[in-house]
Amino acid sequence: MTTHRHRIRLALGAILLAGAAAGPWVARAQQDPSRELSESQRRLQQIRQERQRLRGELEGIRSRVGDVSAEIRNIQRQQQVSSQLLSELNTQLSVTTRQIDSTTAEMIWTEAELQDKKTLLNQRLRDIYKRGPMSSAQVLLSAHSFGELINRYKYLHLVARRDRQLVTEVAELARELQVRERELRRSLADVQYLQNERAQESAMLSDMRQTRGQTLSSLQSSARSANARLTALARDERRLTGLMADLERRRRDADRRREAERRAAAAAPRTPSAAGAPSAPRPVERAAASTMTTADLGALDWPVGGRVVYNYGRATQANGTTIRYNGIGIGAAAGSPVRAVEGGTVEMAAPFEGYGPTVVVSHGGGYYSLYLYLKDIQVRQGQQIAKGAVVGAVGGEGTPEGAHVEFQIRAPGGGAVDPLTWLRRRG
Repeated sequence: MTTHRHRIRLALGAILLAGAAAGPWVARAQQDPSRELSESQRRLQQIRQERQRLRGELEGIRSRVGDVSAEIRNIQRQQQVSSQLLSELNTQLSVTTRQIDSTTAEMIWTEAELQDKKTLLNQRLRDIYKRGPMSSAQVLLSAHSFGELINRYKYLHLVARRDRQLVTEVAELARELQVRERELRRSLADVQYLQNERAQESAMLSDMRQTRGQTLSSLQSSARSANARLTALARDERRLTGLMADLERRRRDADRRREAERRAAAAAPRTPSAAGAPSAPRPVERAAASTMTTADLGALDWPVGGRVVYNYGRATQANGTTIRYNGIGIGAAAGSPVRAVEGGTVEMAAPFEGYGPTVVVSHGGGYYSLYLYLKDIQVRQGQQIAKGAVVGAVGGEGTPEGAHVEFQIRAPGGGAVDPLTWLRRRG
């Protein structure tokens, strides 16, 4: 028994030394591990709620069109929350492990104490059995005086009470040992649960890092594509602006030429006719009247029905890049007819690099309407067309916006203006 107790004391000493080696922080934590565990569980619940909110936010971000920057920020925040959650799980594992060590030490002590009490109780039972059932009566009857009888009775009473106390202590130690065993099993189950959750959280954190890397790669690829498209759009827009400047220059040259001819005709002397009367002046070709004026602001019909996929002016893309549109994009089913918003002369009806099949209609007075990203062209250059005439069909299926037509209006001088101020407001 002495050897058994000695081993138990050595085991208890080893556990206490292991706790002391963990440092002052562990010693302070051991003063109230239940409180520390409760606070950690409260923080863990808050972190889980924050992560759930971020996951909902991420789903909302992904349901919008290409908000990659916000998605990356959300994933970064989720990584931070996941790291905090791992930290709290490690804290709970540490506290639970210390509780297991403490419970194990108490179990070892309780088991040793129980073994000692059982040994003592068994010894008492053997002694009582050896003396026989009449031993107490023999002790009392063998007293030589009344005083000795009283003393012997008191002694037997104390022995009986000590025996009852020993039985009670054995029962209490057995119950306490059962309680410690249940605590130990519960703590071990908690450790297993926390280890599993930590493994899942670590895997989730790894997945988020991988997702963030893929999203960053996608963002970089998208940025490169956007920059390439911006460069192409700027180049195509310069060409289109040059075309419009050339058309406007030719129109002005024609107007000046006609004006010069008119003045020359007015200043030339009239030659008499065969009848002797002065001949009539030679008619001079006049510029065609403008079919589009500022009076048409807000009154023109739409070239095609559909939703506006981009507006006139500068627009910031999801990846942060800025693009300028000189017209509006009208999304419609591919092949839908596109109609002239006003009558005029077709100045161009041919493919134009970057915009595909393109129609430019001159309305006189320096006003032009442009129809870009067509699928096909149904007019020819130089043709006079009326308002509402079909100039082509909706194309643009290969663009990021999908099937659509870009509609522009150019004012005198060739500059682009906002088409929405010219088109009839839709209810």
